[in-house]
This record gives sequence, C-alpha cells and structure tokens, in this order.
Amino acid sequence: MKDQDLYNYILGVADNSLILGQRLGELCGHGPNLETDIALTNIALDLFGQTRSYYQYAAKIAGDGRTEDDIAMLRNERDYKNVLLVEQPNTHFGHVIARQFLFDVYHLQLMNALQHSKDEMLVAIARKGVKEVSYHKRFSGDWLKRLGDGTDESKQNIQEAIDHFWPYTDELFDMTDSDKKIADQGIGVDMTTLKDDYYKQISEVLEEATLTIPDNPYSKRGGKQGIHTEHMGYILTELQYMQRTYPNMTW
Repeated sequence: MKDQDLYNYILGVADNSLILGQRLGELCGHGPNLETDIALTNIALDLFGQTRSYYQYAAKIAGDGRTEDDIAMLRNERDYKNVLLVEQPNTHFGHVIARQFLFDVYHLQLMNALQHSKDEMLVAIARKGVKEVSYHKRFSGDWLKRLGDGTDESKQNIQEAIDHFWPYTDELFDMTDSDKKIADQGIGVDMTTLKDDYYKQISEVLEEATLTIPDNPYSKRGGKQGIHTEHMGYILTELQYMQRTYPNMTW
C-alpha cells in the first residue's frame, strides 16, 4: 500500500459518517413529523455522499483492486474505526438529536480544518462537505434548544440524552498513531487543539437550551481501535447483508 497511515486516517474519518448515516437511515418513515423525517433522511444521504468520496480515495491509495463498496461493506467489525458515539441506538427522538448535535459540532470543526490540508483530495471533500455539515449542526442545534426549552417532558428527555452521550464525546479527540503522523505532515487535523473550543460551543448551546452541562469525568472509548459496543454487530448485519449474501453481484 502506498501510504498505510493516510489510508487509516481516511477510514477513521469516513467510518464515523458511514455508521451515523446508517443509524439515521433506520429512521426513514419514523420521524416525529414529515418535515423532520425528510430532514433526517437527507442528513443520512449527505453523510453517505461524503463517505463515498472518502472510500473512493481510500481504494485508490490501497491499490489492491478493492472498490469503495468493498471498503464500506466488506470489512470485519474490528476493522471499522468509528467512534462509539455514532453507533449508539435511536432510543428516542431526544437521543437522535443529542447524538447528532454532539457529533455535528465536532464534524464541522473537522471539515473547517481539513480545508487547510496539504492533500488536495481531502480539501475538495471538505469544501463540499462543510456546507452540508453546517446545515446538520444548525438543524440539530435548533432542535436541541426547542426540546430543552419546551415542555417538561421534552426537557427531561433531552437532558437525559445529553447526560447519556456525554461520556462518549472525549473519544472524538483521541489521536491514533496514524492520526498523529498524518497531522504532523500537515495533511490531517490535530483534533486535540480543537477540544476546548468544542466543549465551549456545546456549553453555550446547552445554556441557551436551559439544559445542565453534565459533570461526568468518565469517558467511554475504544471505537478508534476497533473495539466497539454490542450495537455495532447489529448495524453491520443490516449494512452488509446484500454484499455478503450475494457476493460479486452487479446491478
């Protein structure tokens, strides 16, 4: 392989969007109203579109004959490097919005920073994706404020969701060996430098939503090393079914 570290870095970025897109795809036809249902489906499609661009680039770097589809859907569970946050289930609408918002703030930081990469392909993907991710963040942030400053029930549910997902946020800023090498080359992003701003942005929106900022020092991590929660296997069963049941099929 021409550049194993760059390949690993791209998978680390792309897998987050793939798995979150798959989670959001489960909600198609199940949104609280038609407008929100369509919005969540469109966000899933945005994430899949970004994922496709990343995997096409990864396949080119790998140079072993695999396609974007092979990389996306024919790896084993331990080969996916997404953070644990994005694989958590759609327990209720508050969970969907809290998970989305906590990821969107990070994702927009990443897209903004990647536009300054020395890698022209990553710059191109980021410049296209930043417009979509800006909308994602606005959508989830608006819903967070609406739920937090809404009824007693909506406030209770969204606060519970924020508290539940808070321990998963720290992993967003973990750096693997490949992440560090690619960042040192000016290609990837050193996300540790953006961590303080991330929590500052999150805290400002939570305060506006009249929600309590969690005080929980415990962190859950492992996804970037391929060690996932029990939910990941079920996600991959759905995602990979057609490719594994009918190998080498053509449309």
